[in-house]
Amino acid sequence: MALAAGMKVGLFGGSFNPAHDGHSHVAETAVQRLDLDRVVWLVSPQNPLKDSRQTAPLAQRMASAETFARGPNMIVSDFETRVGTTWTVDTLRALKRRHPGVHFVWLMGSDNLENFHRWRGWTDIMRMMPVAVIARPGSLLESRAAPAARRFAAHRISSNEARLLPTMEAPAWTYLTAPLNPQSSTALRRAAAR
Repeated sequence: MALAAGMKVGLFGGSFNPAHDGHSHVAETAVQRLDLDRVVWLVSPQNPLKDSRQTAPLAQRMASAETFARGPNMIVSDFETRVGTTWTVDTLRALKRRHPGVHFVWLMGSDNLENFHRWRGWTDIMRMMPVAVIARPGSLLESRAAPAARRFAAHRISSNEARLLPTMEAPAWTYLTAPLNPQSSTALRRAAAR
């Protein structure tokens, strides 16, 4: 990854099983609203919270992500596979060590915020780097009342101040609304199975 000190970089992790326009929507919304220089799509070798029998091979998911990561400011990476991390918290620590001076922001759809409190080291992630949550269909109300949203409510900044988020000290987070994209990997897998 060609990342330099001072850059504002969104980290967008997931299985991308498969990637779709909803993922593009999250990444592109983050670039525009947070004034990011890059978004790194971190394709997970295997989400530890998901059944490996339902996960396509990494090469297939990388290719899928590359199809939807449009533009020169989007990078698709198998960083987790190369450094041997399983948990997001460990991946983020490794990235911060390798790229000192880069202003990282963790990006997630609101559907992930609902279950974020189940992730290993989720409070460490919130304290390690700013977080931007982008609204996704089906999780608008639930995500705002999620345990992580409640626990870090005092550290939430207005979406009007989102451009400041990348250089803020963690914990700091924002919730960005935008026109919703209804695509989901689960729905695409179900349709393919039919």
